[in-house]
Amino acid sequence: MTTLKRLGFFTRLLDDAPPAERYRLATAQIAHAEACGFDSAWVAQHHFHEDEGGLPAPFVFLSQLAARTSRIRLGTGIVTLPLELPIRVAEDAAVLDLLADGRLEVGIGPGGNLSAFHAFGLESAERGAIFSRNAALLLDAWSGRPLPGGDRLYPTNPSLVDRVWQATFTVDGARRAGAAGDGLMLSRTQPRTAEAPNATLADIQNPMVDAYLGALPAGREPRIMASRSVFVTDERKEAMRLAEIGLGRFRTRLESVGRDTRGGATLAEMIHTFDVHLGTPAEVIASLQADSTIARATDLAVQVHSIDPPHPFILRSLELVAEVVAPAMGWVRDGVPGMRHVA
Repeated sequence: MTTLKRLGFFTRLLDDAPPAERYRLATAQIAHAEACGFDSAWVAQHHFHEDEGGLPAPFVFLSQLAARTSRIRLGTGIVTLPLELPIRVAEDAAVLDLLADGRLEVGIGPGGNLSAFHAFGLESAERGAIFSRNAALLLDAWSGRPLPGGDRLYPTNPSLVDRVWQATFTVDGARRAGAAGDGLMLSRTQPRTAEAPNATLADIQNPMVDAYLGALPAGREPRIMASRSVFVTDERKEAMRLAEIGLGRFRTRLESVGRDTRGGATLAEMIHTFDVHLGTPAEVIASLQADSTIARATDLAVQVHSIDPPHPFILRSLELVAEVVAPAMGWVRDGVPGMRHVA
């Protein structure tokens, strides 16, 4: 069992508002998370489909966050690397990290929105191979190695090599992240298989953690982030009221595009189906402590999706997580400086 070292806030920028307002609200939420002592903030990248994600350009958004915050680490969760020019990712990340005084964390992955690949002129079936090629070029660029044609990245930023995180849904992907010495990002949207539709996140993700740790080079400190839906309120009744609205909206959206919601007609069934931890601090603590994957994580990233409550409730939830919930999970505010490897 590891000790929870760092607390993160993750957002897909899904507030019920136009894009500019979504960005303003997310900025305020991340600034509030910093004031509450959170160690990191993570933003997702999504192309198209505004109901699934509100931000196609994470480095642009994080650059203005870098100017409005001073301590909290800023991460991509994730950059869909097959849809990017890896040299441009390397350049944007290197510049942003300098502007942010070394606070950038770079989460990368092959991507889950398969329809987006067609718009970019790519085949989704090839995303694994494209991801591997682009990741290798990304690391070469940051390290200052010669690129095709002989040029080298400017500015180089070798320290970013040690701040890469890989998101994956598979044991093989976790093993690759470990072998590379990267961080492992575990999602609360982990798909279930037809053979085990009712498997828990721990059932699926503990073998991934095993594979990651088994492949991690000697001397590399594990970095395992568990992202979970966490919504904390002062009163249970308020949490349930907002959950019924948000989860019902989310289920309807999934069903409208033909996606399996694994059933769930009642609110309790939806909470179980969508892996949500909600309620009073005591209830959320008990719920999180029952997830054995979290007990092995070095980082916990909380998100309010797919409840997506109004902005003031998000701010209060962040306060309660930092003040009550995370300390009960072993987190100590300002207890660990930074998120780099300890070699």
